[in-house]
Amino acid sequence: MTSDHDMDNQINGNQWLPNDDDPPDVAGALINDNHDDFSDFADFSDLTDLTDSDDEFDHPDDDPLTIDLAALATESPAVLLDRIVASWIRVPSAIGDLYVASTDLGIAYVRTSDAVHDDDTEFAELFHRRFTRPLVAATRPPTGLLPALHSHRAAKLRFDLSQLSHFEREVLLAVLAIPRGQVRPYAWVAQRIGRPKAVRAVGSALGHNPVPVLIPCHRVIRSDGTLGDYVFGPPTKRDLLDAEGTNIGEVYELARHDIHYVGSDTTGVVCFPTCPNARRITPTHRRGFHSMTAAADAGYRPCRHCQPAASEVA
Repeated sequence: MTSDHDMDNQINGNQWLPNDDDPPDVAGALINDNHDDFSDFADFSDLTDLTDSDDEFDHPDDDPLTIDLAALATESPAVLLDRIVASWIRVPSAIGDLYVASTDLGIAYVRTSDAVHDDDTEFAELFHRRFTRPLVAATRPPTGLLPALHSHRAAKLRFDLSQLSHFEREVLLAVLAIPRGQVRPYAWVAQRIGRPKAVRAVGSALGHNPVPVLIPCHRVIRSDGTLGDYVFGPPTKRDLLDAEGTNIGEVYELARHDIHYVGSDTTGVVCFPTCPNARRITPTHRRGFHSMTAAADAGYRPCRHCQPAASEVA
């Protein structure tokens, strides 16, 4: 029996990959061993009309039950096991080791080693409490995980978000689009998913993120420039932002002076302060704004890269 289970990319895809050799065809082997004996028998060519006729005989392959059973037979034990049992592995990251659990759908659960007190059993219990699946140790990390942690870019990884509501999934997918080294306010996320008044609900959804660090909820901050809450605590949130090269200290200082957007008087473009375009503006050409309305009134247009128009400070 052949088994192929390819585990490549994307958030909504599901796969893995072992491979077994086909067993020998026993029936074929018997025929091949004895084919000389059939030469002494009569010519059966006259029976071709019977074997080719669809009217005389029923084909068992057309039976729905047979088809369903054949489909089950194509699943190898390894593939079936992947659907029942999840796997975990411990990997290094910018904030210390991470415990990462995966199902057949993708990466499903992430915790820092500090969060589980460096205890494999505690991580397994937390995972089981949420997913009700047994957890076994993996021999290798999921495809792309280590490069994603090194580059702080995880958009190409596959995730299992099946335990979340539709709204929570929308929030996390919007957050996945925030580039490394940049932050956005909660209002920006709400606007991006078409729910501009759901700012508090966005914060709640981020608090239920099962795969923090990889889906970067740490890149979402309060409109006043402060970090806000984080599943592993504000200090870890700051450590992650610093590791990604985010100018979060400048964001906070600007917010203290009621500046939430930065524009260039040479290009007439206004950005979030962490946008690469904003960070290239020299001090003599920099203009600060409290709101996008104020920037628009001054003749500035929103940056296409960081899209500050999708957010507004109340």
